[in-house]
Amino acid sequence: MEYSQEEYSKHYIIQALFKLMSENKYEKISIIDIVQKAGVGRATFYRHFKNKEDVITYYFEHNRKSFISNQHFYPRCKEDYLDIVKSTLERFKQQKEPLKLIRKAHLEGIYLDYLNKNFLDMFSKEYPNKSKYEPYLYSGMLFNMSMAWLENDCQDSIDELANTMIDIIFSKDK
Repeated sequence: MEYSQEEYSKHYIIQALFKLMSENKYEKISIIDIVQKAGVGRATFYRHFKNKEDVITYYFEHNRKSFISNQHFYPRCKEDYLDIVKSTLERFKQQKEPLKLIRKAHLEGIYLDYLNKNFLDMFSKEYPNKSKYEPYLYSGMLFNMSMAWLENDCQDSIDELANTMIDIIFSKDK
């Protein structure tokens, strides 16, 4: 798979921001610091992002697109949903270091906003007759459980966490 110059630039900017976040307080990092570390110009940064928070939002969006492209089926039963939750948690665990930096910088709200937006979008397309509050139930559960899991350095088993989430989701159908 070949990447465009635009994709490479975004990648370098993301990597630079997270590297800087591992070395400095988030609020002390400037756009100039990011572009110098990324090896791109300020115009390149502003062509793609308005601010540092946009970089983090793009990081989540990029990971979601990659995750979706690897999904090869539409869930039809409890086991399918369990597989998706496990895949989601595995991906989360693989990305725990950037997520720890986001949490350390007290930017978890960007993650929660991202989850809310995506659950709202999904529910409006796939479950239009559900309560308007149900997407928030799922995004809130995923957010809180993943943040608690991250706090424990993702030490609990993925199977245990996924089964807990699926049991909660499917218990309301009983």
